[in-house]
Amino acid sequence: MNQQFLTELKAVTAENRIFTDEPMKKHTTFRVGGPADILVQPKGTELAAVIRLCRKYDVPYQVIGNGSNLLVGDRGIRGLVIEMLSKEDEICVEDDCITVGAGMLLSKTANRAAEHGLTGMEFAAGIPGSIGGAVVMNAGAYGGEMKDILTAVTVLDQEGNEKILSAEELELGYRTSCILKKGYIVTGAKIKLKHGEETAIRARMEELKKQRVEKQPLEYPSAGSTFKRPEGYFAGKLIMDSGLRGYQIGGARVSDKHCGFVINAGDATAQDVVALMDHVTEVVREKYGVTLEPEVKFLGEFDKKCDW
Repeated sequence: MNQQFLTELKAVTAENRIFTDEPMKKHTTFRVGGPADILVQPKGTELAAVIRLCRKYDVPYQVIGNGSNLLVGDRGIRGLVIEMLSKEDEICVEDDCITVGAGMLLSKTANRAAEHGLTGMEFAAGIPGSIGGAVVMNAGAYGGEMKDILTAVTVLDQEGNEKILSAEELELGYRTSCILKKGYIVTGAKIKLKHGEETAIRARMEELKKQRVEKQPLEYPSAGSTFKRPEGYFAGKLIMDSGLRGYQIGGARVSDKHCGFVINAGDATAQDVVALMDHVTEVVREKYGVTLEPEVKFLGEFDKKCDW
């Protein structure tokens, strides 16, 4: 890593928020991943300065939030990882609208909505991701998704300039948006909800929480649903019906509780996860003629990439 880059990085971001050779397993819910050359946690206007510095020195960078939908390669990530964090005061509620920072957890935002008697975000209460990641992937569950509640998103472009995008400009689809292909970084979002009764909202959130606990392997590290839902099918059922419940390679295992989840059953490597996903994909394709597509995002360097 360019020493001058590191020196200038320390000039724009506090040194206690800069980490070198940082194990990415500490920053993902899968608890898997080799070291990032540098990981930085910028605040406020520091983010734009960090991006411009990367451009100046031609340093590649990746942006993460809560690391809940990521598989990082065992060889780690070259360049810079920008980890988006938000403080509690970065949630502002005005009437039926919420303005929130990209690093804020979805669960905390949903809870704040409930406190103000705002309904429409109950689906997000148990999703372990951040607002930024949820926008990028158009996160959703239990019949709700981000495109139902987003009105605008604030982003930085590759030059570090701020833009405000409407919901229509985001091109939100099933687990996709225009953010990645345009190289934007989400810094905040505006959400519009509806007035409701806090008691009813809390009851719905508890109902969904109970369903998650009963049906999802929350006791194990994972990246959530491993595969996208194929049109006309359910990935978990295809995997279960293929006889792969509990199938394991190394420390990676198809969950016994919900076959749509690949879990870290103990000291899994990224290569274990990739090999298992490859095997699952091949078996399901041969048995049902359906090609599963990963919902998890791959970052960094792998010994062997999936054949997708």
